[in-house]
Amino acid sequence: MRVDFIFDTVCPWCYVGKRRFQRALAQRPGARVQIVWRPFLLNPDIPAEGIDRKTYLDRKFGGPARVQRIHTAVATAGESEGIQFAFDRITRAPNTLNSHRMIRFATGSGREAETVEAIYHAYFCEGIDIGEISELVAIGEKVGLVAAELETFLRSDTDISSVLNENARAHRQGVNGVPCMILDGLYALAGAQEPDILLRLIDIARESEAEAALS
Repeated sequence: MRVDFIFDTVCPWCYVGKRRFQRALAQRPGARVQIVWRPFLLNPDIPAEGIDRKTYLDRKFGGPARVQRIHTAVATAGESEGIQFAFDRITRAPNTLNSHRMIRFATGSGREAETVEAIYHAYFCEGIDIGEISELVAIGEKVGLVAAELETFLRSDTDISSVLNENARAHRQGVNGVPCMILDGLYALAGAQEPDILLRLIDIARESEAEAALS
């Protein structure tokens, strides 16, 4: 089964959705699943150096009171998935292009899943600016990526167009919010759904595969 997991690295619900999907998969140990991490740029117009996060959130959500309500809801959901969100430590709203490029770089060594998790933890739990190349290199080194090679890659133009094209492709497919999971190119589910809902979709996809194999 192929799962296209469409996400952005600054989306807290994507982090929750990722953990919930992993929890669902753990209940289907016999399922052979290939996860393809596909980029979605929620804020492609943010400059490379990022912007002040408080200013950005207040402008996007209409003020600190609503931002606090959103943070509280996400933090509560995160606790049940073992995520300790530390929103007060985050000072920058970064451009996420390079973080997605880094995940693509990690596919060369089969470490994309660990890289996704490390980026999320660094940003949401440690407040690290994942828009900074030096910070991304440090994160990558912790999951076994070769620092010098990663830095050279990130300071080049490699895969910039690939990430932008993937983002455009997601929009053409009708994806307008993340996380979004597409199973075998046929079944789509948006949002950070609970594991029981994810399990129903996984089972439907597996049944379809089995029927196709017998036909």
